[in-house]
Amino acid sequence: MTVATPRRTGTEPGTPRPERVVVLALDGVYPFELGMPSRILGAADGRYEVLTCSVDGGPVRTSADFGITVEHGPEALEGADTVVVAAVSPSRVSAELPDAVAAALARIRPGARVVSICTGAFVLAAAGLLDGRRATTHWQVSDAFRRMFPRVDLDPDVLFVEDGRMLTSAGAASGVDICLHLVRQDHGSELANKVARRCVVPPFRDGGQAQYIEQPVPQQGAASTAATRAWALERLAEPLALADLAAHARMSRRTFARRFQDEVGLSPGRWLIQQRVVRARHLLEASDLSVDQIAGQVGFATGASLRQHLHAAIGVSPQTYRRTFQQAR
Repeated sequence: MTVATPRRTGTEPGTPRPERVVVLALDGVYPFELGMPSRILGAADGRYEVLTCSVDGGPVRTSADFGITVEHGPEALEGADTVVVAAVSPSRVSAELPDAVAAALARIRPGARVVSICTGAFVLAAAGLLDGRRATTHWQVSDAFRRMFPRVDLDPDVLFVEDGRMLTSAGAASGVDICLHLVRQDHGSELANKVARRCVVPPFRDGGQAQYIEQPVPQQGAASTAATRAWALERLAEPLALADLAAHARMSRRTFARRFQDEVGLSPGRWLIQQRVVRARHLLEASDLSVDQIAGQVGFATGASLRQHLHAAIGVSPQTYRRTFQQAR
């Protein structure tokens, strides 16, 4: 993942206009996914203007038992800073685009950021926009995607993928994750967390997190690791080991590790590193603490360890990350 310079598209005096996000609604669109960009980005303190368009400006048939009308035609795509292609019913996808859809996508200006939610990746791939790029889509349609688009490097196991200006996400709720990622990328974690709180959704799920967890809900009567995860988040500065987590949950280490993996999709160790990196990113954005001080506050033994884990997560050093995001402050 690359870290882009924050676009400062808010409404503060002297800043550019809000970023224009245009959501393309195609026949067979899922209403839930179609509304995600407006709901999530619309909660970002006026940083985004979200419009919805169709390929001809006319009504759109959804995957549900109702249709929708939109206010804009394909010309809206010409002025978009970010284009989002919402998910459509799998019965609607194919390796070839209808002429009207291809003509609409051709209106996207060079350099615009392009995002797909779930099966929207089929549309981008059919347009040739994902050739030679890494991408994802819903795991259930991954085999069909590979058959149709062998030139795309598909990873069906993750929540979302960012490859340059192209971003693709997995099914349903991962559309929320990728919208929050846009806010975090453009304006930092403080605003993204505020948006998540307003929308009552998890504030951060890493794009590399598994999209399908075999046993996401504990069996009836089984103890959950949720309370221990909340306990650990309040103690990230401490050297938490698997034995500490298991003892808090009153489980054996083996049982705890298995149940944690079932519920979260990550091992306890990987999850702790992920949470520490998230906390470190917030402190780099919002504070003037040194790298060593931040490392101590989030539970990394040294500044060198923080540098290593941050670079592994987002590909940049703490200094570069801080400089990039504090330009927007």
